Amino acid sequence: MLVNIDAQDITALSQQFGRLVSSLVEAVSMPAVALEVDVTPAGNFRGFDDTQFYVVREGSLTARYQGKIIYTLEAGDILLPDIAGSLDQSIAVLYGSDSGAQLLRYPALDFMQRVFSEPTAIRLWTRLLITYAGLMLRITAAHTQQGTPVTPGFEVFQPGDIIIHQGGRADYVYNMSSGVAEVFVDDITVGRIADGEIFGAMTVLTDSDRSATVKAKTVCSVVKVPKEQFTELIKSNPATIHSLLVDMANSIVNLNEQLVAFQGHDRGTRQVS
Repeated sequence: MLVNIDAQDITALSQQFGRLVSSLVEAVSMPAVALEVDVTPAGNFRGFDDTQFYVVREGSLTARYQGKIIYTLEAGDILLPDIAGSLDQSIAVLYGSDSGAQLLRYPALDFMQRVFSEPTAIRLWTRLLITYAGLMLRITAAHTQQGTPVTPGFEVFQPGDIIIHQGGRADYVYNMSSGVAEVFVDDITVGRIADGEIFGAMTVLTDSDRSATVKAKTVCSVVKVPKEQFTELIKSNPATIHSLLVDMANSIVNLNEQLVAFQGHDRGTRQVS
């Protein structure tokens, strides 16, 4: 997915989005219908159906809103149905192609039924939505007039940088795009966050302050989604909750392992002394 602006974070998010689409399609393992798209200077391409998902196989699609090109979908990108536009054509996003394209078409309902029946697909779908939300924030920022405050949707942290401060406000939910981070409570290591994990959701959902510090162990690329947008994401996509529960459960297991190791070390120290 491309926009008409040179932004490293948008490029990184676009690449991640494409990888997630590929992994999701593979996990769903559903036959698709091939569709040829002619050059479309206005409106939606011929055969467009907002009850379908489309994955760009070759060429590109342009997304236009009120006559302006907002972004471009390239090979590997997925076109998700525009629910708001299907209800009101005056605010619809229109999809066409400047040079033609080949698409793979999937019935949206059947596709999502397969997603909900496969735990791996649910996690990929959740990550895809969070990445998409972060990407849309950056695209919005790219098209916002200079000087207007915007919310960052992507950030890169260097080793040792603090991603979350213990006791701080819970304004975002995070998705670790790449990298490894460590979790500390009162300067004691209690866990680790790896590539692909969603973190920071529990305090957002409970509206409480951060209970731990998260520090980058390696270079970490992180998608940041504001809590209000994340809450709406959960309401509209209940399957997201399953993915969150898996990541929270993994965090609890890691915490228990750290606690057992700490207690064992403490007993050994007492015996030596």
